[in-house]
Amino acid sequence: MRYCPRPRKMTLPPSARFTPYRAVSLEKVTLVYGATRALGGLSLTFEAGQVTTLEGPNGAGKSSLLGVISTLLRPTQGRVRWGDLRLPDDRAAVCASLGLVAHASLVYPDLTPRESLGLLARLHSLDAPDAAAARALEEHHLGALADRPARTFSRGQLQRLALARAALHDPCLYLFDEPTTGLDPGAVARLERFIEGLKAREKIVVLVTHDLAFASRVADRRVGLERGRIRSDVRR
Repeated sequence: MRYCPRPRKMTLPPSARFTPYRAVSLEKVTLVYGATRALGGLSLTFEAGQVTTLEGPNGAGKSSLLGVISTLLRPTQGRVRWGDLRLPDDRAAVCASLGLVAHASLVYPDLTPRESLGLLARLHSLDAPDAAAARALEEHHLGALADRPARTFSRGQLQRLALARAALHDPCLYLFDEPTTGLDPGAVARLERFIEGLKAREKIVVLVTHDLAFASRVADRRVGLERGRIRSDVRR
């Protein structure tokens, strides 16, 4: 029999509560790995209601920058502010305020969407977690897949589940890492509509992509990186 966790009392700590913010600011952020400088003194501000793409060749610093914004990487120098929040004091609140859609789906392969979303709703202390999970299943067209383990899903189906997980707790900040990889045209179109909906709801959206056609359709601002520095910064 497969174990199905039901952590009724597992929640994020009270420090994870946050007041919605409208900007993420980086000031002279440097990131060094050994002898390699991945980011070289970047200063950028990402604003609510705006979709920003990070573009550039492999090794330009795109994923490193996303890692710093997501708190997965700690900058060597400089500082990052999520509204009035900053690390390390507000780490729990910062993590609770963002939704990440990584290149990998990051879903539990042996859990169904209903189980996975219910678990996350409880961790975020959402009211009526089962109802929140059910709404997410409907909004992301996962109803027919709700009770199948995620390991049986196609790339597009995993993407829908990843989007549902990222949006479940209504975060301020959405981070995407190469979200169109492996998607068919229909799935890309659904992703574009999802991102447009985030923009309309005044969310902060930062997106790493090599897909320049996709970037041209969704971006309000396109930041080009090269060797860890800003090469271009174009606003629509």
